[in-house]
Amino acid sequence: MIKIAIVGTGGMAHMHARNYQKLKGVKLVAGCDVNPENVKNFCKKFGIKGIYTDINEMLSKEEIDGVSNATPDQYHKETSIAVMKKGIHILCEKPLALNYKDAKKMVDVAKQKKVINMVNLSYRDSFAIHKAQELFQNGTIGKLKHFNASYLQSWLVSNQWGDWRTADTWLWRLSKDHGSNGVLGDVGVHIIDFLTFPAGNIKSLHCQLKTFDKAKNNKIKKYKLDANDSCIISAELQNGAVGTITATRFATGHINDVSVVLYGDKGAIKVDLANSYNTIQVCLGKDINPGNWKTIKCKKTPSNYQRFINSIKTGKNDQPNFQTAAVVQKAIDACFVSDKQNKTIKV
Repeated sequence: MIKIAIVGTGGMAHMHARNYQKLKGVKLVAGCDVNPENVKNFCKKFGIKGIYTDINEMLSKEEIDGVSNATPDQYHKETSIAVMKKGIHILCEKPLALNYKDAKKMVDVAKQKKVINMVNLSYRDSFAIHKAQELFQNGTIGKLKHFNASYLQSWLVSNQWGDWRTADTWLWRLSKDHGSNGVLGDVGVHIIDFLTFPAGNIKSLHCQLKTFDKAKNNKIKKYKLDANDSCIISAELQNGAVGTITATRFATGHINDVSVVLYGDKGAIKVDLANSYNTIQVCLGKDINPGNWKTIKCKKTPSNYQRFINSIKTGKNDQPNFQTAAVVQKAIDACFVSDKQNKTIKV
């Protein structure tokens, strides 16, 4: 039986708990949160016996094989390192850290302690992106020339997920003082990984960030609304391909749409999760001249939670690991420098 603890019991923790409870041979044994009421309610909901408000107490008292770290972004480093120093395997929410320096420290500790380390870049749970990666790596579309990747949300102009003006769940994501790196740090992490997983890492980039006026004096309650709302990145990959990466919370009509298109000299691949997690579209061979796209059904692939548990069982670290997430964070850091200096930055 693989024994799992969850640290941080906010919204994402519920997703973690539900996924673990679907897996055979896995037991949730403890929950930890600095908010006593939150952790008590969380543990009651999921039938978890160990209830803690101090991570060190939990780590010293419980027999734990792995920890899911669902704390707010600014606490990922200290909590993850505390777990790893106990020799316990860890699945951390994205982003791995608030900057590359901290992410690199986490990578180093993971290597020193020889623990399984993974990051919940959740769109890797789609079957489609794994098929796209397979086709691209097999040379199906030839040499990559161009790409477009986008992550479009609309929660700043719609109430699909509730009223952001009144909910702390959303307001903290708009405030630097509360640990947010804006849309770039939040969903930009996802879309950069969604591109680079199949297509390869970024060589250089130029980024523009924009923070829009959203309230009187751009402040609601204790939250100063100063984190970026939209980003536009022009980038060159290490393989020489060029293209754009965009992310925004102002995309009216797009609730939570993630897509990437890869254009090679022998064909193209399109992944659009708004349409399907389980299919991709391709333009290949005889379909190139008329510009026709065909749909391909993708085989099932394990979720990040399954990969994490399997890694604990086998001792072989699956992807995405801390090193992969650190490389993404390095690109994020370069975006902030590029925006500030208004120039292209090598990653």
